[in-house]
Amino acid sequence: MLMRTDPFREIDRLAQAFGTVGTWSKPSAMPMDAYRRGDEFVVEFDLPGVEPEAIELSVERNVLTVKAERRPPARDEHTEMQVAERPLGVFSRQLFLGEALDTENIAAHYDAGVLTLRVPVAERAKPRSITITDSGQGPQAIDA
Repeated sequence: MLMRTDPFREIDRLAQAFGTVGTWSKPSAMPMDAYRRGDEFVVEFDLPGVEPEAIELSVERNVLTVKAERRPPARDEHTEMQVAERPLGVFSRQLFLGEALDTENIAAHYDAGVLTLRVPVAERAKPRSITITDSGQGPQAIDA
């Protein structure tokens, strides 16, 4: 139902460890978890320090794209950085959503640096009963 193809993810992580900053043309990857709970898929992205208005979500066909930008905090001329390890720049992730998911009803919530998306399973993909008629016994319901 949820397909993940990102053969270069480990290379992106290695590049990020060496200080590569994501840009809009070449964004860095963001960590995520994805799981199914009942009749929905839940996807959680770690975006600490990102303002909600700096997050873009879009769905085109069955591709969900998440882009976010973490900007450096405003500092005055009296600020002297001693350590700067937190990654800044643009982060992006694309998920290929299967046909069995309802992309029209995705819900998004952002709290404590975690963006949570809930993607319901489409009605057509849920199990249902099918009635079979038999000439001698009448209709019978069979679970599909």
